[in-house]
Amino acid sequence: MALWKHNFRGNVLVTAITLATCQAFLLLGYDQGVMSGIIGADNRFARDFDNPGPDMQGDITGLYDIGCVLGSILCYFVGERFGRRTMLFLGGTIMIIGAAILASSFTRAQLIVGRIVTGFGNGMNSSTAPVYLSECSPARIRGALLTLQGTVTILGVVIAYWTDYGTNFYSSSFEWRFPLAFQAVFAMLLVLQIVGLPETPRWLVQHERYEEAGRVIAALENRNSDDPEVSRLILDIRTGLDEEQKDGPLRFVELFTWGQTQNLRRLLIIISIQLGQQFTGSNMINYYAPVIFQQNMKVSRQTSLILGGCAQCTYLVGSAIPVFLMDRFGRRSLLMVCSAGLCLCFVMVTILLSIGTKSAAYGATAFIFIFQLFYGVGWLPVPWFYPAEINTTRTRTRMQAIASGWNWMAVFAVVKITPISFNNIGWRTFIIYAVLNAAFIPMVYCFYPETKGIELEDIPLLFAKGGFTGGVVSSKGGRTVMPHQHAQGRRLDDKAEGGTAVEMENAGVVG
Repeated sequence: MALWKHNFRGNVLVTAITLATCQAFLLLGYDQGVMSGIIGADNRFARDFDNPGPDMQGDITGLYDIGCVLGSILCYFVGERFGRRTMLFLGGTIMIIGAAILASSFTRAQLIVGRIVTGFGNGMNSSTAPVYLSECSPARIRGALLTLQGTVTILGVVIAYWTDYGTNFYSSSFEWRFPLAFQAVFAMLLVLQIVGLPETPRWLVQHERYEEAGRVIAALENRNSDDPEVSRLILDIRTGLDEEQKDGPLRFVELFTWGQTQNLRRLLIIISIQLGQQFTGSNMINYYAPVIFQQNMKVSRQTSLILGGCAQCTYLVGSAIPVFLMDRFGRRSLLMVCSAGLCLCFVMVTILLSIGTKSAAYGATAFIFIFQLFYGVGWLPVPWFYPAEINTTRTRTRMQAIASGWNWMAVFAVVKITPISFNNIGWRTFIIYAVLNAAFIPMVYCFYPETKGIELEDIPLLFAKGGFTGGVVSSKGGRTVMPHQHAQGRRLDDKAEGGTAVEMENAGVVG
């Protein structure tokens, strides 16, 4: 990768980094939605690929997610070595190659290979983009900026749905080749946006490139490189890293330790939040909405495509809401409100579809639209960036890669079983997801600490209390750490004096 060339500073630089990472998620969203308007219909795609049945539909759609898992695994092993920029650059390049394979497919095997290759690049992007943005964002607006990634994800889904609808009227293979090829445009934009942006200061400090880290921090903070505040921030990052790395290079077994850092608890949280995101039933809707509308709501193919596109537009509106709420109400509150709303929606969908009348089916369709609004508020954005927030710099890249891998494995499970489930039990599938959404409320309430407004260097304090819930249940609003304007400086002073987590708690840093 070329050395940093841009002269962006302050908000302009933060905006450029935000737009680049959001481009990765726009591409992710497009890929999530593009197969929905192509597969499961009597169209040119079906004829070109020998009318795949429910099982093969699940393979064609879901093996993309296996590619995402493989890309996430690669990030686990090499992401920390090559850095955030390089991994995003390579991820975008691989997705361009995958799009070319997909668009030129003539056999099922080539189509599946293209899906896996595209997924591989997307897995790299989804593992890296949240880390890149979280390490460059000011704490006061970090939640809002990271939430934007969820919003543009749905923008990508919306673009995919309406692209599918637009090409649906063609009788040639252009009907499916153009939507699959079009994702290469977003991938090329991602590659171009990454070139010239800086690496994160935390990664630079970790690799002992202190002078470059100082220049990046100065640019992000819009200060001079010799400003004392820049030196203080570098020292803060170094102090945290020295504490984290006193036992030498990271070993895999460390991720399963409890002790003072409680890495195992962090690991269980990030795995559970990824499973929670997928088993809300969201990707059942994203991947198969037109099929669901056609088979369960008994509407025509054209109407089902229009409804699917409108549902995603509703989803886009819902995804924009938390941009204004995330840094005000926090992660936990939005997740719990979201879970309650999703449960209610699927209960109503189940009741209405069980009636079996056309008017009841229309009512069920309305609740699927409401589902999209609720989902965008909490479970869409938080699971993507929460793992990057709650982990230390020492483990952040690897933990985010693990989170991404679990996410895509769960997506694969959902998209694989959905056509089979609807083929066997029909509308009763919604009952399963209603129960799961209800179960997520106590899971979040008991175990997920609030990270709103907490500097990344103060994240270790979130896990200082120990215990079964880590103090989450006993702390008001799950806030085991309260943000303070000078919390970083006080933590440095405490460490310099040999202060412990208990002493910091008594000083008011830990709530």
